[in-house]
Amino acid sequence: MKTISDIDYGPLEGLIGIWKGDKGQDIAPEPDGQEENSFYETITFTDIGDVSNAEIQDLAVVHYHQIVHRKRDDKMIHNETGYWMYDPKEKVIMHSLTIPRGLSLLAGGEFNNKTDKEGNIILEVAASRDDADWGIVESPFMQNNASTVSFRHKIRLGKEKLIYSETIMVDIYGKVFEHTDDNELIRA
Repeated sequence: MKTISDIDYGPLEGLIGIWKGDKGQDIAPEPDGQEENSFYETITFTDIGDVSNAEIQDLAVVHYHQIVHRKRDDKMIHNETGYWMYDPKEKVIMHSLTIPRGLSLLAGGEFNNKTDKEGNIILEVAASRDDADWGIVESPFMQNNASTVSFRHKIRLGKEKLIYSETIMVDIYGKVFEHTDDNELIRA
């Protein structure tokens, strides 16, 4: 039987743990323009182990739960759960997520041991509603009122710091709007 230390989490290994950040910026669509919110959040990444698909593909899997609160009133503005997965054979990373608004997606990207000049690991994934491999699923209400057109997520992961930026193109209020979130978190 494999133990957690026997599993090749690759670039996901550094995610495992609890991360907290209070430098978040959210720019979201509003009918008359945009709303900017400063936020703080906690993201908990838990090692799940490995998963075998069709006895051919082995994935290392990390579950996460993200809770975001707006600074000005402490209201929770985002609750997200999902998985980060790594296929060490194909060097592919995947990010699945669900938001309790009737939205789920599976984003993916290649991992080529990419680092920035500070030595941070770079994880980049994307999905779009037109992509046959990395797609977006929404409820009928979301499709008709606030449809997600595309999703991009980039993480710069150091030993004690996680910096992310996320861009979601949303078709809402009669136009396509760029909804962005970014934050810098430290290991708790």
